[in-house]
Amino acid sequence: MKPNAKLLPMPTRCPITGGPLEVTRLESAHSGIVIEGRFQPNEFALLSQEHAELLRLFVKVRGNLKELERILGVSYPTVRLRFEGLLKALGYEPQESDVRTERTVILEMLEKGELNADEATKRLQAMKK
Repeated sequence: MKPNAKLLPMPTRCPITGGPLEVTRLESAHSGIVIEGRFQPNEFALLSQEHAELLRLFVKVRGNLKELERILGVSYPTVRLRFEGLLKALGYEPQESDVRTERTVILEMLEKGELNADEATKRLQAMKK
């Protein structure tokens, strides 16, 4: 690989099956050394682009969800819902109080017209899984 070659985002899912991909090769662009094996990426490397961007912004605003709301141009309930999705993607199961809060957020978004009934239903059903 050339040192100035454009790097692409690392795919995390198989384009055929949708299953996880395994990292088996690392290469230094400068020395050309290649290391092969089976490597476990950390949980952040496996996030979708959407979740990774939300995490970057969250760190940038030092955890201030109101500031995140302003930057993203969405309502506070939408920010909370996205953040709950990020936590779930990282493997942190919501506590019962978080589930109630998430359910309330979805219903508030439906009431404000930020979600249609079908999308609200899908999100509420996904919470049961």
